[in-house]
Amino acid sequence: MVTETAKDYCDEYKLPLIKLYPYRQGATVSIDLSENRRYQQLADNFASAIHDGTWLPGSRLPAIRRVAMAQQVSINTVLSAWRVLEDRGLIESRPQSGYYVRSMLPAPEKSLSYQATVSTPGQAKLDLIDTVFAAQNHPDYINISLACPRDGDFYPTARLARITASLLRRHPQIIGRYALPPGNEPLRKEITRRASYMGMKLTAEAITLTHGCMEALQLALRATTRPGDCVGLETPTYFFLFPLLSSLGLKTLEIPTDPQTGLSLDALEMVLQEGRIQALIAMPGLQNPLGCSMTPENKKRLAALMNRWQVPLIEDGLYDELQFREPQLPTVKAFDRDGWVIYCTSFTKTVAPDFRIGWIAAGRYSKAIARLKAFSSMAESALLCETLAQFLATGGYDRHLRSLRRRYAANLDEARALIAQHFPVGTRATLPQGGFVFWITLPDSVDTEVLFHQLLQEKICLTPGALYTLSDRANHAVRLSCCYPFDDRYRYAISRAGALACAISKLPAGAVA
Repeated sequence: MVTETAKDYCDEYKLPLIKLYPYRQGATVSIDLSENRRYQQLADNFASAIHDGTWLPGSRLPAIRRVAMAQQVSINTVLSAWRVLEDRGLIESRPQSGYYVRSMLPAPEKSLSYQATVSTPGQAKLDLIDTVFAAQNHPDYINISLACPRDGDFYPTARLARITASLLRRHPQIIGRYALPPGNEPLRKEITRRASYMGMKLTAEAITLTHGCMEALQLALRATTRPGDCVGLETPTYFFLFPLLSSLGLKTLEIPTDPQTGLSLDALEMVLQEGRIQALIAMPGLQNPLGCSMTPENKKRLAALMNRWQVPLIEDGLYDELQFREPQLPTVKAFDRDGWVIYCTSFTKTVAPDFRIGWIAAGRYSKAIARLKAFSSMAESALLCETLAQFLATGGYDRHLRSLRRRYAANLDEARALIAQHFPVGTRATLPQGGFVFWITLPDSVDTEVLFHQLLQEKICLTPGALYTLSDRANHAVRLSCCYPFDDRYRYAISRAGALACAISKLPAGAVA
């Protein structure tokens, strides 16, 4: 394993960064032979080497026997690993020649123009959000859009059910109690323990439990802004932020976000210097819809900017625990000196959407947010919070996360391979560093809102890029979600979307042909 040390965190915190899929300068890949499924480890490590550019598109992989000898595994283990990589669309077999790295989708290009304009969502944008949301929740549609797994085996449902049943047997009175703010103490203590993995030094008293991440974001906005204020947003960003800000009487200023490196800190610094925003919402860990992550150095700079200009950053960490590297990278909150960073997240993407348990670490706004929570929704379920606390304490959560990350990494690879095969020449896509969503840009001749409506006629739901920005910058983009079983229906939906895009653009299929 390659180990790096990230320095200069808040209070001299130091975090050893051991990459889940280690980078390599040469063409060798090492694995931990203590794992039972060695072929899966071997596949994961070669997948990382392909993504990192150690193995370039078109290059020939070493002979199977040579890999087996180098890694001290059997030939069957290597063959099994190669089959996994084939299924993920990363390599291909050429008769009488061997295995080769397949062509990869190029990354989206940076936007060369930027004009900071204060705006609010028009009715057409809000109507499109309503249409997409209705389609995402329609049981008869093939969904490659909604960022929430529908299949029960993505979640530890059986384990949670056993814990809940045991609690009810031993403590039936639990359903007769309010869990008043700031919420269940054992769960808040478990949250502080897990937060330390991402560099945050929190106390249980500094955390307030919320009804999912959306309530956490809403509470943060209510505590830091007033109607008429302007809030900075990444562009593209999570589309439900637009109606949320509108409902609070807030204006929006979009700040460009690079598909690979995240929020433009130079543009943000200019906006802060001009005093144009009263708060900022960003997803520096794993951004939705791009899937990109900011480096620890940029996160440190972001924290310094917010502390210098004394503007609150509302850090949305919803996908942070789905990073593909272990341990996880630090949050911006880890570098916060004076309490200007408000960290919001929930367990809806990792454990149980129906629990609706989120949390917020609000720094200097902690007391104000605790009061707002009491005035609005008061409390979360004592039974569900205690269930989650016990699940986190027993270690089952970490095992579950490791499995979930591996599954999402494989899903993303296979989805990108299908895009490369079925979408028109000129298509580009991000390579996420975690999670299960990624961003696709199509040729300029493809209006993805038109594509969205055509697919709806065939009961396929794909999210158009226009949803994620108030400008017209994303009219040729889509976001794809890979949190579903890769069955024939899902593969058909992607191939059909590609076929319609080819028809609209009059370009041949094969994004990298």
